[in-house]
Amino acid sequence: MMPTGLGALLALLPLASTLQSPAGTRRGGRPPEPDEPALRRLSHYLLARYQKGTRPVRDWRTTTNVAIDLMVYAILSVDEKNQVLTTYIWYRQHWTDEFLRWDPERFDNLTQISLPAESIWVPDILINEFVDVGKSPHVPYVYVGHHGEVQNLKPIQVMTACSLDIYNFPFDVQNCSLTFTSWLHHIRDINLSLWRQPELVKFDRSVFMNQGEWELLYVLSCFQEFSVKSSDSYAEMKFYVVIRRRPLFYTVSLLLPSIFLMVMDIVGFYLPPNSGERVSFKITLLLGYSVFLIIVSDTLPATAVGTPLIGIYFVVCMALLVISLTETILIVRLVHKQDLQPHVPDWVKRLLLERATVLLCIRDRKKFSQSRTQSSDISRQVENNDSTAKLNHYGCEDPRDCEMAGGSRPTPAFAGQAEGSPLTHGLLREIAAIRQFLEKREEFRDVAREWLQVGYVLDVLLFRAYLAAVLAYAITLGTLWSVWRDA
Repeated sequence: MMPTGLGALLALLPLASTLQSPAGTRRGGRPPEPDEPALRRLSHYLLARYQKGTRPVRDWRTTTNVAIDLMVYAILSVDEKNQVLTTYIWYRQHWTDEFLRWDPERFDNLTQISLPAESIWVPDILINEFVDVGKSPHVPYVYVGHHGEVQNLKPIQVMTACSLDIYNFPFDVQNCSLTFTSWLHHIRDINLSLWRQPELVKFDRSVFMNQGEWELLYVLSCFQEFSVKSSDSYAEMKFYVVIRRRPLFYTVSLLLPSIFLMVMDIVGFYLPPNSGERVSFKITLLLGYSVFLIIVSDTLPATAVGTPLIGIYFVVCMALLVISLTETILIVRLVHKQDLQPHVPDWVKRLLLERATVLLCIRDRKKFSQSRTQSSDISRQVENNDSTAKLNHYGCEDPRDCEMAGGSRPTPAFAGQAEGSPLTHGLLREIAAIRQFLEKREEFRDVAREWLQVGYVLDVLLFRAYLAAVLAYAITLGTLWSVWRDA
């Protein structure tokens, strides 16, 4: 019985070994499944014992060099009142991590891998001009090379403080800085450098959205060391973003309407000086310009530092319109002199009707002088007629007129007959009064004509002075804006 049982056991031994072989293989550590992917094995290899809380150098004396670079993608907004510039940039930084190195042959010739940024050490590079956290997308990964090169690429919406100079608005050029520095580490721990050549960074507009209000001119870069109260130095990398405003919209909506109103004010001087329509026309222009300023007041940038030049331009234009209205009122007052006003003074005649006409090249100045001579003769004749009328009792104010009318002086008989007729005396008095009235009215007309001539010459003089002031002001502003635009 015993040999038979032993034989049965020996027969079952191969089957038992076959059934126990998988378990034995698993206990021996030999994987029954295919090999694990290279990315997982490499990630586990790099991060298994990695400590992200310390700077990734084997010798603490070694300085970690961080190379940074940026490309401006868009200028989102420029807040002149709060002095804030909002930009959207593509930021890149590169450094070497001595604990993230491997042999590519051990990992299927894998030379680069993306790892979570929260799992490795990242330098604390910040922008000093930050005033608010923008709406930047979160990029959770960084690229790591097999020699330990780490590349951190991410877009950032940057809201930074900037000293905005709006004096040249809308032809202004703004220069805003972005200062990258380590907030904690000294230069002996973390040093900064530029990833690309400064010339490549300066004129790089490959990703810039060039359809907005602002135009990117160039980006300057420089490195400097910064220290506070003789303490350890910090490394800083400054980028100067230089942008220029496109002035076409503001030129069309602000400058051209103002220029048109000023041209209409100049054209209004061609209305006759003795016409009351000029005053109403000037007042209408002044009211229209006031409404225009109210409308465009929200368009102008407002700061507590200074006033833009275009605001001064509008104020000066308003002052010129007020001066033009004042000059028009003065001319109308001179032209519409009342009947009881005296003759034009002689010094005014010499200054305006003689010298000013020559200076202003007025073509009909001979007419002015002839009219002035005739008015003087008429005034002297009126004075002689008044004195003659007192001596003549027969209504003939000039003895020669009496001789021409009757051929000789009246005889005593006729004189006595005339003296005895009350009706004749009354008729003669009425005729003398009518003649005196007509001569007085002609004298008033001459006075009014003299003041009209004075007003006309003075109107031409003030108009040309006003036109010269407007042209000089326009040329000065145009020259200044052209120089600032080309600067």
